[in-house]
Amino acid sequence: MDTPRLPAGLEVSALVRRTQAAGGFAMVLHKGEADAGTILVVAVDRQGIGTLYERLPDPAGPRRWMAVRAQDPQAPTDFDDYLDRRKRQDPDVWIVELTVADVERSILNAA
Repeated sequence: MDTPRLPAGLEVSALVRRTQAAGGFAMVLHKGEADAGTILVVAVDRQGIGTLYERLPDPAGPRRWMAVRAQDPQAPTDFDDYLDRRKRQDPDVWIVELTVADVERSILNAA
């Protein structure tokens, strides 16, 4: 049985606030469906390279954040093209970019 989910809009707001409180930068790149949209998080490191995280089912328990794609510094536009495809496939998706020193603290341990 799935655990109840927070509305997506509320969870995105919490991610943004948590990131800003940690001294990082957060920006919503695409606003999705307020209640049940999928949330994708792009964590940008100090070199400006993004890693895409998505919450996926975990056979051992509740859904958890997992890195699903990393930006290739040799082909940086491929990453943006992938995000654009996701937006076209699912207009309800949220895409949030975070620039924060400790991504695990910001999202991976989040509800």
